[in-house]
Amino acid sequence: MENFEIASVLEELADLLEIKGSNPFRIRAYRNAVRTIHDLARPLTAMLEEGEDLTRLPGIGKDLAGHIRELATTGTLTLLEEVGRDVPRSLANLTRLDGVGPKKARKLWNELGVTSVDELEEALEAERVQALEGFGAKSAEKIRRSIQDFRKHRSRFLLSEADALIAPLLKALEGVSGVERVEVAGSYRRRKETVGDMDLLVLCRGDHAPETVMDRFTGYPGVQRVVSAGSTRGRVLLRSGLPVDIRILPEESYGAALHYFTGSKEHNVAIRTLGVQRGLRINEYGIFRKTEERVGGSSEEEVFQAVGLPWISPLLRENRGEVEAARDGRLPMLLEADDIRGDLQMHSTWSDGKNTLREMVEACRDRGYEYLAITDHSRAVTVAGGLQPEEVREQWKEIETLRSQVEGIHLFRSLEIDILKDGSLDMPDDILRELDLVLISVHSFMSMGKTEMTDRVLKALEHPEVDILAHPTGRILNRREPFEMDVDEVLRAAARLEVAVELNAHPSRLDLHDGFLRRARELGAKVAVNTDSHSVQELTNMHYGVDQARRGWLEAGDVINALPLEEFQSWRKRKTPS
Repeated sequence: MENFEIASVLEELADLLEIKGSNPFRIRAYRNAVRTIHDLARPLTAMLEEGEDLTRLPGIGKDLAGHIRELATTGTLTLLEEVGRDVPRSLANLTRLDGVGPKKARKLWNELGVTSVDELEEALEAERVQALEGFGAKSAEKIRRSIQDFRKHRSRFLLSEADALIAPLLKALEGVSGVERVEVAGSYRRRKETVGDMDLLVLCRGDHAPETVMDRFTGYPGVQRVVSAGSTRGRVLLRSGLPVDIRILPEESYGAALHYFTGSKEHNVAIRTLGVQRGLRINEYGIFRKTEERVGGSSEEEVFQAVGLPWISPLLRENRGEVEAARDGRLPMLLEADDIRGDLQMHSTWSDGKNTLREMVEACRDRGYEYLAITDHSRAVTVAGGLQPEEVREQWKEIETLRSQVEGIHLFRSLEIDILKDGSLDMPDDILRELDLVLISVHSFMSMGKTEMTDRVLKALEHPEVDILAHPTGRILNRREPFEMDVDEVLRAAARLEVAVELNAHPSRLDLHDGFLRRARELGAKVAVNTDSHSVQELTNMHYGVDQARRGWLEAGDVINALPLEEFQSWRKRKTPS
């Protein structure tokens, strides 16, 4: 099993144990283990094969190490099966719903006999949930919307999950003799925020290579079911539920197929239409004249050249103007990972982070950044250990010490400050004035109506000390839809007020959506690409933010943390009265 799958099983176990009412310290141990596993850069299976002691990992004791070993070697966990005999495993799905945690799931089960999402929906329709203590009409409506979101997204995988699941399969295929190239096409190659399936394109040489590739594909240990397996095409369902298709291609068709299976349907139609205008037929097999003469198709460049265009990045192939921009020489010089000079949102042990200030600073320095901002939560976010004003000033003392001790990087003192229900900010003005960088965000009352929420955020943006609006729409992919808000009006205000909007790079957020990022660029609103890291390992999520920025047509000049330190300092002081 991959790390993602092992963590998912342990998370399900923790949820069921909490529903059952087990020892809270035991439950916390499992949840800590899940966080540790998500932070790992290496596969647990590889660590076990090399004889490493898993108990040296943070939060992994002897029992948990045994559970991980059992999952890695058998794909099952005896303890989970035992707990599942006491608590219906389908109850774990209820805890994935916004507004239903383990305690409420237990109440629904004990008092209404609800054991599944379907049964919960029936109970809502019968108005039995609303009558329970601790629920009520507003809570019921929130759960109803969450069920709709759950059904919409349950067959979708986060990009980070897809990365974890597909990497070992790619490695297995690349190890087959005769294989020269393996690419993942589809929405995955376009780096969409979630994917529903995978398309693998394989180029190989040798008489028996295709047969060997198909055997390796269908015999991969992560395969739950082989749907089909032909000489050049196959489909499997991974144990995680992810469907994967494979196509084994000749060299002469590889580029045409890669283009065909990468682009959105609309993009492909646009390219084929240009081909028809030039007397060409372009499909997954190649580029042909009307005489059926093959004139190209071994590379994607040949496809674009055939219709008079330069190569277009896969991340832009959505038919949102990229064809016209390529024709007119207006394609953007997309942001690159190396353009990022700093990270402007992260958390430390002062609030809900796992690492100390020093550890976060040193990790950013080691990544080659010129600067960073520590943005622990403000006091309203009590669940995350939000800081009181006096604690903020204590943190500043530690920041000053680190500034003198850690060379090669500049540390800004900052906070992630809650936008309260009335649009005011969760810190007094004297604190705001002394911060180097002020981030604001919404963490509460997210079910407000569109007009009310928009006015709330606009009021907060008007505060003269505000620099960045963090995770602007509050969405959590596959779990919570964005809150209702006139995003265009907010982006217009941000541009006018010279407040940057954040592209939160955490793979469960990727907030803002790529369409809103492009709109921000059109309006002249600057963007900050931040990881919102809660550990040093999460700093590596920056590449998800860069991919999302590229999908939004952003260039380095659109991103404030692509500025060198001196220029960023100038931007930071842009509102200072002369």
